[in-house]
Amino acid sequence: MKSLNAVRAVAGAAALALLLPVVSDAAAPGPDTAGVVIESHEVGRSVAAPADCGPGSRPETGMQGDVPAADRDSGRSTEGYNCNISRVGGFAGRGAGIVSASFDHCAYLGTIFPGDLLGPAPGVQVLDVSDPANPVPTVNLTEPAMLAGTWESLKVHSGRKLLVGTGVPALTGSGLLSVYDISDCAHPRLLNPGTGTNLQMPLPITSHEGGFSPDGMTYWSAGVVPGLVSAVDLTDPSNPRVIWQGLSGPSSHGFGMRPDGNRMYLADNAGGLRILDTSAVQRRDPNPQVPVLAQMAWTDGFATQHSVPATYDGHPYIFTVDEGASGGVKLIDVADDANPKIVGGIKLEINLPENIDSQMASASGGSAFAYDSHYCTADRPADPTALACGWASSGIRVFDVRDPFAAKEIGYFNPPAMKGRNLERWNSPHALASILGYPALAGLAVPAAKERGEFDPAQAESPRTGMTLGGDLSTDWCMSPPEWRGNDLWVTCSDNGFLALHLDEDVYTPPANQRSTLGS
Repeated sequence: MKSLNAVRAVAGAAALALLLPVVSDAAAPGPDTAGVVIESHEVGRSVAAPADCGPGSRPETGMQGDVPAADRDSGRSTEGYNCNISRVGGFAGRGAGIVSASFDHCAYLGTIFPGDLLGPAPGVQVLDVSDPANPVPTVNLTEPAMLAGTWESLKVHSGRKLLVGTGVPALTGSGLLSVYDISDCAHPRLLNPGTGTNLQMPLPITSHEGGFSPDGMTYWSAGVVPGLVSAVDLTDPSNPRVIWQGLSGPSSHGFGMRPDGNRMYLADNAGGLRILDTSAVQRRDPNPQVPVLAQMAWTDGFATQHSVPATYDGHPYIFTVDEGASGGVKLIDVADDANPKIVGGIKLEINLPENIDSQMASASGGSAFAYDSHYCTADRPADPTALACGWASSGIRVFDVRDPFAAKEIGYFNPPAMKGRNLERWNSPHALASILGYPALAGLAVPAAKERGEFDPAQAESPRTGMTLGGDLSTDWCMSPPEWRGNDLWVTCSDNGFLALHLDEDVYTPPANQRSTLGS
């Protein structure tokens, strides 16, 4: 086993890159900044009503979403917390990268570089989950893109039975993209041994995040610095080719797409999003243009992650997730492309602005993330009944969203912390980033809370204050999108790896047309 110092020396640079998507004005082609600009300085204070925990639950001991400093230090957090959700089975392996994927009876564990190279079985681990209580590893995908770290790019299109991932060594990658046929889901077959996979034939893209158009014919790749977005044609998946590329702003993140593929809701790392007209790419026009129809900016939340399109009674909305600064999930009315409006939202109690001080007290020493949402999935695109979200340090949170303006939490599963097991989890971004202890993304909300007079320095103190180096894995980071499978959820968390969970029938009944809806 490698010494802690040796492993940390290898991982240091990558850990620093994990802190947050950097917003940069790096030189790049001029962005298309057409469209209406809308600013919001409102701070969301809508907390989802807490769940009523039934038999067999091990509820949180602090406020909603919090893992108190006392639980972290006493070891209580290593037992985990659950409310109306139970663990069916799992596969920890070396941990899981930021975003993983699943299809049919299989799961694909994303990678983080260079941690995925430090142990056995490098690359994307494929699991056969025919028996959810006992997932079995089958093969590893070891093409360059898979070894370089897939970050937030590993996605599945179930209709076309395709798995795609790009190589992202640290924050932003370029050139590498692999396309797999997953008809036999346990044994993916590489379709493009040439362009994008052969190191001598790179694809002209930058990457950090990626996802499919609804019809699966286009894979959209988004870089962070600069915010270059590329449309990769997959009509022939053995020959991926870039058909459009543009810069709509200085820094881009994830996205969601309208079901017809004609609109993209592209996240802005500064906090906000841009609505792009992607219809020309969807139609495959020669020399397509992708104008910006509207830009939204907000101060309640940072590093906006992605959006999940949904309709209620035919009216279009998006659930938009902020990765940092306790922005939580925003509900945005997008019926008017030029005039989107924030009309609601979902936060946990720990995310309220008056509790930022408590965040800093409990999350200190746990590394870059405190308690922030990351990826959400609706249980169907039209009139969704539930939204399941991965929440760093707060676990998997499930909300009743039949009334999206009054979301109620119905269950959560915050897995056991892997405290002291950093060296066993070097494909985990949490373990990799644990060279640092300071909760940097929570810290982004501190200045605004102070300015509003809502930050009490005394409340921000705990026995963990000052643990700026050496994060102790006293929680897990659940960042990957949960997938709905009846009353089961298939998820991955950084340290615990793949988890098959079961949501109690007493709190959730799957709709007849349940379909996991990610938006990209």
